[in-house]
Amino acid sequence: MKVAIVHYWLVNWRGGEKVLAELLALFPQADLFTHVADPELLERHLPGRRVSTTLIAKLPFARRWYQRYLPLMPYALEQLDLRGYDIVITCESGPAKGVIIDPDAVQICYCHSPMRYLWDMYHDYRHDAGRLTRLLMGPLVHYLRMWDQLSAQRVDHFIANSRFVASRIRRYYRREARVIYPPVACEDFANGPDQGFYLMVGQLVGYKRADLAIEAFREMKCHQLIVIGEGEQFAKLKKSAPSNVTLLGRQPFSSIRRHYMDCRALIFPGVEDFGIVPVEAMASGKPVIAFRGGGALETVAEGVTGLFFDDQTVAAIVDAIGRFEARPELFDPQTIREHAMQFGAARFRAEISSLVDSVSQVRLVGANPRDVPS
Repeated sequence: MKVAIVHYWLVNWRGGEKVLAELLALFPQADLFTHVADPELLERHLPGRRVSTTLIAKLPFARRWYQRYLPLMPYALEQLDLRGYDIVITCESGPAKGVIIDPDAVQICYCHSPMRYLWDMYHDYRHDAGRLTRLLMGPLVHYLRMWDQLSAQRVDHFIANSRFVASRIRRYYRREARVIYPPVACEDFANGPDQGFYLMVGQLVGYKRADLAIEAFREMKCHQLIVIGEGEQFAKLKKSAPSNVTLLGRQPFSSIRRHYMDCRALIFPGVEDFGIVPVEAMASGKPVIAFRGGGALETVAEGVTGLFFDDQTVAAIVDAIGRFEARPELFDPQTIREHAMQFGAARFRAEISSLVDSVSQVRLVGANPRDVPS
């Protein structure tokens, strides 16, 4: 079977790219396509891997301005020549699934999220945009929504990275999706002694709600918070942070691993589609204090591996930390780590391989490619 993998863009190395790496390990002969790629990032994470880019990569400053070219991406995807491929696996978070494939080929879409800026977070992005961008967003996003929903019909099998995302696929695309949780390299993490500080890890963008965590610790002077991550809010948050909050910015994996090992608990105040960070913390034997929403509801076992708070407010975070501090002995590091191991890479490989094998068998007998048991 000749396989192609289409990823939205390769300019950062985050959770979506770790899924891509596992797919490439499963299908080492697959050809890789993307809108735009950073050569240094490829050399660091995918050495020797040849990548074909769309026409977006030829536009000015594409590696920096790729998101500004979003309206051109549907056209760019449809120019990719995918003739001769039996299976096309698309990785969707930005546009990827809109490719045109052979009539007897099969497209499997691993959907990290229907594009947030088109659907559930459109008004948030529009509110934070500049005046000119706000004027253009309405008609452009209207067109992109129509294309996005239409291109969903080109997919034979949707995979969602959580039940939370599966429900959004059902809402926006009217399609069912099989849930296969993304791979987390749990074996790379280990438990360490509690050094007393709380930890937050992730991009410093609005929906992650680092601002709430920082304000909560402003009220709790007796506790320390360390924040790892960069992003558009970094400078503003660092400037206003109280003395018991430290923003470290971007850190290498060795530093992130060390902080997971040494922290008292992870603070997770945002809503994520899946959320690899809480699983990494739990793989380090550390409890998670999370907002009750999104993928965290599927990874954190309340009262066993962590606690939830019900409102995205400073008061709710303060209350949750108070509840944790009252009974920290309830959270056993070994139990927490064992819980996290179910999200390891071996399970991901087995479930993806099983689906692709089933799709291949159905295709070989000439049946409808969507007729694969769930």
